[in-house]
Amino acid sequence: MTLAQAPLLVDGARHSAQTFRMMIKDLSRGAEGVTEAADLKVTPLPVPGGGVQVADGSAVIRGKANAWQGSYTAYNIGSATVPIAPTGATPRSDLIVLRVSDPEFEGGLDPTKDAINYFDVIPNVSPTTTSVPKGVTGIAIARVDLPANTGTVTSGMIRDLRRVANPRRERTLYTAYPTKLSKAFRDDDQWHDWPPEARWTIPVPDWATKLIVTVTIAGLRMDYDSLLGKLRLIFGTVQGQHTMVDDNQGKVVRRSTAIVADTLTLPADYRGTSQVLYLQANMSKNWKGDLGTDAGTSIIADVEFTEGPV
Repeated sequence: MTLAQAPLLVDGARHSAQTFRMMIKDLSRGAEGVTEAADLKVTPLPVPGGGVQVADGSAVIRGKANAWQGSYTAYNIGSATVPIAPTGATPRSDLIVLRVSDPEFEGGLDPTKDAINYFDVIPNVSPTTTSVPKGVTGIAIARVDLPANTGTVTSGMIRDLRRVANPRRERTLYTAYPTKLSKAFRDDDQWHDWPPEARWTIPVPDWATKLIVTVTIAGLRMDYDSLLGKLRLIFGTVQGQHTMVDDNQGKVVRRSTAIVADTLTLPADYRGTSQVLYLQANMSKNWKGDLGTDAGTSIIADVEFTEGPV
């Protein structure tokens, strides 16, 4: 067979399960993993014991038994309990997998009465394992690293292995152009909001888990004397890493470019809200020079939200 017949969706044609699986593969761009950041998270039981619970959510699983098997979808409504056997005298690592056993390709399950997709435990894997064994149609969602003589699973034993199949990204550039001179002149080793134009109210997507932000100040003015200072960004109440500005050229007016950047993990309550991004300056009390922005300065904020497991 070369070109498969009949393509979706042709009125009057019969469409095989493979045709739909291939559609899932195409729409998911051949990727596999959970659908959204919180899907299928593995946590201890409400009262920790000999098992874990898997949160609700959905996933895409790529078939591994055949090159043209396509991909499957699976979803969990509510929390599912997965038993974990206790250890004996030696520690053990178990891999928790969302698995699909399609009898068209493997095993002998009957779809009319058997569970074709299920949470499986692959015991005694390497403590560095992060993916399913070769040929297994499934996705790893967690690894449980159990100490010796343990029958109770706690949060510290669970390693999250989920990946978002097609993580969303949203990138926007924000700009500001000062029209008059503003100086960071308080030489007191304290943080102060500056420059006033570097302030933007930014909507946070309801799926975002991280923020990658770069603020560039082009045409940053320095004068009055040599200086030593720091610049940092704030998003909402989350503080970013600082950038040093160190210049010893004396009293002459000069210009440079400063870049302040960080990758921030977003608090859950930021999603679906708007937060303010702004800059702060901290000038050393041992140096008297000033930082400044004016009509010769451009400020650019490169803001990118990304999605990942939480």
